[in-house]
Amino acid sequence: MRLPCASPFPAFCAIIAIMRLRIGAMAVGAVLLVCLCAGPQLSAQSGTPAAQRETLVAYLAGQGITDARVLAALRKVPRELFVDPPYIDSAYRNTPLPIGEGQTISQPFVVAYMTQALRLKGGEKVLEVGTGSGYQAAVLAETAREVYTIEIKEGLAKKAQARLDRLGYANVHVLVGDGYGGLPRHAPYDAIMVTASAGKIPEPLLAQLAEGGRLIMPVGSDPYSQELTLVEKRGGKLHTTLLGGVIFVRMTGEVEKSR
Repeated sequence: MRLPCASPFPAFCAIIAIMRLRIGAMAVGAVLLVCLCAGPQLSAQSGTPAAQRETLVAYLAGQGITDARVLAALRKVPRELFVDPPYIDSAYRNTPLPIGEGQTISQPFVVAYMTQALRLKGGEKVLEVGTGSGYQAAVLAETAREVYTIEIKEGLAKKAQARLDRLGYANVHVLVGDGYGGLPRHAPYDAIMVTASAGKIPEPLLAQLAEGGRLIMPVGSDPYSQELTLVEKRGGKLHTTLLGGVIFVRMTGEVEKSR
């Protein structure tokens, strides 16, 4: 499927929902991040995983990922360890891949773009809503001081925690819980990342954002058109920047009570 759109992403225009999963306490569709617009595509690769990571990083740098910390994280985190065995040979293609239980690991470009938008310097405490395989959490762990990540599916949460522990990410804490409500006991957070859309940003997440903090999330009432939205808290006020049109799957569950 191809969708016409305008986007700031050189190789990304839409997020297509085709499967079911849960993020926090919210049942949503699996987020498949598909390169739909004109621009060079990253083909299948060969060589060692380290060599493939270098190729991926070079590709992302050419597509507008300029944050050296983000590129270094993508260069270091072994994506092949976060995908199911049948998909290891495709681990460094710029595409989403299944990870079991109806979920996917996101396209590397979108992982990099959203991480870059948070402008992490290394000393931050970050909240991620939706752990999945743990890959995004690992990237955040490379660019921030401490990461709390919430996953509703206990099996996926345990697998993600095991992977992260095996790789030595002691600064990542995986919890099973309600993503809509965030994680107030460890708030405030310097950065918050959410990977499913809603008509507005959940108030509990805004309340848990620290002064000077940044939150990134797709926002919009239309299920087929949202804006990737960056919110910054400065002087106690929220300042919003729209980063471009996207299509993310909708949150359901607790978030529906606020519609």
